[in-house]
Amino acid sequence: MKNTLLGSIYLILASSIWGGMYVVVKVVVAFIPPLELVWLRYLIAILALLLIGFVTKQKWRIEKRFIWIIIAIGIIGNAISIVAQETGTMLSTAQMGAIITASTPAFMVIFARLILKESLTIKKGISVCLATIGVILIVGIGDINLSSSLGGVSLVIAALTWALMSVLVKRIPSSYSQIVVTTYSILVALIVLTPFVLPRLPELNMTQLTHPTIWGGLLYLGVISTAGGFLLWNRGLQMLNASSGGIYFFFQPVVGTLLGWLLLDEKIGVMFWIGSVLILIGVLFVLKEEK
Repeated sequence: MKNTLLGSIYLILASSIWGGMYVVVKVVVAFIPPLELVWLRYLIAILALLLIGFVTKQKWRIEKRFIWIIIAIGIIGNAISIVAQETGTMLSTAQMGAIITASTPAFMVIFARLILKESLTIKKGISVCLATIGVILIVGIGDINLSSSLGGVSLVIAALTWALMSVLVKRIPSSYSQIVVTTYSILVALIVLTPFVLPRLPELNMTQLTHPTIWGGLLYLGVISTAGGFLLWNRGLQMLNASSGGIYFFFQPVVGTLLGWLLLDEKIGVMFWIGSVLILIGVLFVLKEEK
C-alpha cells in the first residue's frame, strides 16, 4: 500500500505540473513555434538532468536489450507525442485539446493489455469512464470549432503515442534510475528533433527570449515540466500498473482549468466541480484496486 500511495503522489504531481504547462505554453507559443519550443525545453531539461545525475552519482550504463526500448520511448513519447501535443494545442480549441487528451488513459489500458498482458477489470473500466465524463463536463463540448480538425488529429496522435510511451516505460526494470532513463530518452528526442530545428533557429527573434516572461516560461517547461514532470511520471508508473496509473493523467486538465481561472481570468462553472468529483472518484477506484 505504501508504494501505491507514493506512486499515486508522484503521478498526481506530474500531471498537475503538466496542467500548469498548458498555461505557460499558451503564452510562450505565441513567440516560439511548437517545434522550436519543444527543442529548447529539451535542451534545458538535458542540462538540468545531467547536473542532477552527476551530483547524485548515477550509474549511466544500460544493458543492450533495454537500449532499444529507451530509443522507442524517446522517439514515440518525447519527440512525436510532445510535438503533436503542442501543435494541437496551438491549432485547436482548449476544449478540444482537453477532451482528446482525456482519451490517453483509455489507450493506456488497451496498450497495457496488448504489451504487458495486464488484466482488464471492471473497476479499471469504471474509473476511466468516470474520469472521462468528468473531463468532458469540465471543458464542455459546445464550443468545439470544426475548422480545427487538423489540431484534433494532432492531439489524437499525441494521446496515442503518449499512452504507448507510458506502457513502454514499464518494460524498463525498476532497478534502473529514472534519472538515467529519462535523461537518455530526452537525449534521443533532442537528437531526432535537431536536424528539423537547426535550419529554423535563425528565424527566431532572439530579443524576445530575453523577456522575463519568455525565459521564465522556458525554464518552467525545461526544468520543472520536462525534467521534473517526466521523472515523477516515470517513477510513479514503475510503482503502479500502467493501466491504473493512466487515470492520474486526468489531473492535467483539472489543474490547467483551475490555473486558467486563477491566472488568465477564464471562467469556470458548477460543471467543473462536478467533473472534478467524478475524476476523484475514478482515482479512488484505482487506489482501492491497487490495494
